[in-house]
Amino acid sequence: MKHAVELHEVDRRFRGVHALKSLSLTVEPGEVLGLLGHNGAGKSTMMKLVLGVLAPTSGRVTVLGEDPRGHNARNLRLQLGYLPENVSFYDNLSGREVLRYFSRLKRVPVRDADQLLERVGLGHAASRRVRTYSKGMRQRLGLAQALLGQPRLLLLDEPTVGLDPMAVRDVYGMIDSLRGSGTSVILCSHVLPGVERHIDRVAILCEGRLLASGTIDTLREEAGLPLRIHARGRGLNGALQARLDGHGVGFEPADAGSIRLTAPPSEKLQVLRALLEEPDLSDVTVEPPTLDSLYAHFDARGRNGGQPHA
Repeated sequence: MKHAVELHEVDRRFRGVHALKSLSLTVEPGEVLGLLGHNGAGKSTMMKLVLGVLAPTSGRVTVLGEDPRGHNARNLRLQLGYLPENVSFYDNLSGREVLRYFSRLKRVPVRDADQLLERVGLGHAASRRVRTYSKGMRQRLGLAQALLGQPRLLLLDEPTVGLDPMAVRDVYGMIDSLRGSGTSVILCSHVLPGVERHIDRVAILCEGRLLASGTIDTLREEAGLPLRIHARGRGLNGALQARLDGHGVGFEPADAGSIRLTAPPSEKLQVLRALLEEPDLSDVTVEPPTLDSLYAHFDARGRNGGQPHA
């Protein structure tokens, strides 16, 4: 099976700027890839290479089995959807007129535009001029144009910016649905807590290099960050601390009647056994490192000269 996206040893240079450095990365059909990195890490450059807006200085980019700047580039782009970070539309057109304009560009029946406006929650404002739209409404309109034509590959740059919590839930629901139908998604976001449940794999860029790539579980194993354990029950300190001495367990302040621990992943079972021996234990919660903490770990390593992902 062909990769939906493949970048092989890709370099991209601008005047005085080495934006991407030997970047090799793939996206599989039906996979959601979370593309993370600081401002200037190379995320937008990578997306423009995938879209065929830019050509690599060296290396190879393949999208849905095609060169995005090759002889079939026009037909290829009809199979792509793109939501930029800062969407901009013709303010004097209505939402319906904007989406019908894009539907004609993508050779999509105009009735699909009306259905998409309802799907993204803009049916009630379809006849209003875009200049009257809030930031969140413009973002919904941008998402609608990206979804036109049932794209096989969708590139989303900060898709939840300006959206209220219910709209954010709807966006991720759409992403889950697209993944289920075989659409590949590249998702850039700085709002990491909401992303974690909706991505299959993570790629972390720093200064144009790939620092880490893999599932969240794989990155947790590679990072080796401590687990956080919250236990409830009376009198849990004292003897418990003595039993866990020497196992690298840290005790943090907590509410009365509970304790918070940090423990190396290798000591997880030892800590749980010790807690289960406590007669007054009423509840225990184990929290693995979040995507936010994993990103911070790898980004700090990259900025401090750590080795990029092989």
